[in-house]
Amino acid sequence: MKNAQRAAAQLVSILVLAAAGNAQASETPAVFDSANCKAAYPRQSLMNEETGVVSMQFLVSAAGKVMESKLEKSSGSKNLDKAAMTTLAACKFKPGTKDGAPAQTWTKVEYVWAL
Repeated sequence: MKNAQRAAAQLVSILVLAAAGNAQASETPAVFDSANCKAAYPRQSLMNEETGVVSMQFLVSAAGKVMESKLEKSSGSKNLDKAAMTTLAACKFKPGTKDGAPAQTWTKVEYVWAL
């Protein structure tokens, strides 16, 4: 019985150490610079007075380049969604970090279309 308790105590110690090791690994997502990267309002969307918010996710390299993009939530307009995705995917982001060093990370961006 004591051997089983000792083994269980050792297992708990290992799990606690593993969890503590993971807590030290910090990740900061990439940052979109909205001041230097703006999408042009699509002409058809302007004429139809379409507005909305597009939620997207981008996989950004350690160099700040978009590697992959995903539409998370539509604005309700395919034109606005496409314009936001295309424009932002071509923008340079401030890279995210892992343990203080630039790294490839996913980041979420909400782009607001308003008249």
